[in-house]
Amino acid sequence: MAWKTLDDIDLNGKRVMVRVDINVPLENGVVSDATRIERIVPTINDILAKGGRPLLVAHFGRPKGKVVLDLSLRVVLKALEKALGHTVGFVETLEGAEALTDEVKGAEVVLLENIRFHPGEEQNDPAFAARLAALADVYCNDAFSAAHRAHASTEGVARLLPACAGRQMQAELEALETALGHPEHPVVAVVGGAKVSTKLELLGNLVEKVDYLVIGGGMANTFLAARGIDVGKSLCEHEMTETAEQIRLKALDLGCEIVLPSDVVVAREFKAGAANEVVGADECPADAMILDAGPKAVARICDILGQAKTLIWNGPLGAFEIEPFDAATNAAASAAATLSRAGKLISVAGGGDTVSALNKAEAADDFTYISTAGGAFLEWMEGKTLPGVAALEASNA
Repeated sequence: MAWKTLDDIDLNGKRVMVRVDINVPLENGVVSDATRIERIVPTINDILAKGGRPLLVAHFGRPKGKVVLDLSLRVVLKALEKALGHTVGFVETLEGAEALTDEVKGAEVVLLENIRFHPGEEQNDPAFAARLAALADVYCNDAFSAAHRAHASTEGVARLLPACAGRQMQAELEALETALGHPEHPVVAVVGGAKVSTKLELLGNLVEKVDYLVIGGGMANTFLAARGIDVGKSLCEHEMTETAEQIRLKALDLGCEIVLPSDVVVAREFKAGAANEVVGADECPADAMILDAGPKAVARICDILGQAKTLIWNGPLGAFEIEPFDAATNAAASAAATLSRAGKLISVAGGGDTVSALNKAEAADDFTYISTAGGAFLEWMEGKTLPGVAALEASNA
C-alpha cells in the first residue's frame, strides 16, 4: 500500500492529530445516531494503547468559516465520552489548543471545536494548515468521508507531518482497492438511482473496469428509451438518451455487458400497495410508470451474481422506499448477501440510498464492506483522485 497505517509510526509520547467525521444527526439537541462516533473508537483506542495522545479534529454542518454556536461540537461530547469510555477535553479555540489548560492536559482525549469555524479550513490555507500542524507530532486521517475535500485538516496538514490512515480509513481503502483497484473477475457493478445525468462519470469509469454493469431505477428507463422503447409515464431523462446510447456503445466496445431489465413492474400510482402488473420491458402501457424490475430481470441479475467474484453496488433497482416496489432490490441484495456470507463473493456497497436499501432488505450485515462515505465513495467509483488519500500517499513517498 502507498500509505502508512497506525502500525507503521511510533506514537509513544506523541500528540496525534486525528481527522474524524463525527457529523452526526441530532434530535432535540441530543445525538440520535452515534454510528459515526462508534466507528472511530478502534482508531482512538489503538492510539492510546500505543502511548499516543489523540487530538480530534472534525467538522459539524456548514458554518462557512464563521462561528455558529448552533454548530458547536460540544453537543457530541457526552456521546463521544460514552463511546470511548474516556474523558474528552474540549478546546474552543486554536489559541486554547496552543496553550492547553491543566484540565484539558489531564484528559485522555482532546476534541477541538468545529474546524469549519475557521475560513482557512475550506480554503486549505497554507498558514492555517501550518498552525494546525504545530499542534501535533503525527497526523492520522480516519475520515474517508471527507477525503474528497482538499481542506486544511484533510489535505494540508497531511503534507506537513508524518501521516497515516486510521483504522476506519484503512478498512475503507483496502475494501475499495479489493473491489475496483485490483479486483478478482468477473466483476459486477449494480448502479441504480433516478438520473443518468448525475452518474455520467461513474458509468463512464465502470464500463472500463467491470464485466457486467447492471442498471436499475429511473436510470434504466432512460437506457430503455435510448433503444426506442416507450416507457410511458415513467421517470426518464429523455434528453439523456443519446448519452445513454454512447455509454452502451462504449461498453460494447470494451467487452462490458450492460444489463437492463427484460421485464418490469408497472403501476398507475406511485404509492404503497398500488395496483401493479408485470409486463415486458417494451410493453409499458402509455398511462403507467415503471417502478421496479420484474422477476425475470431479477433472476438474470441473481444468475450473474452467482458467476461473479466481485460486486460493487450503488443505488437501488426500483422504488425501494415503498412496497411492493422494493422486491427486486430486496431479492438481488439477499442473493449478494448469501454469496458473500458463503465466501463466494466480495461485495462492496455505498451511497445514501444504497445503505438504506440494503438495511431494509436485511442484507447489509453480510456484505463484505458497506461504505457510509457518500460523496467520497461516489468520487472514488468515478475514478477520481481523492485529495485526502493522495496526501497520505505523498507523506509516505
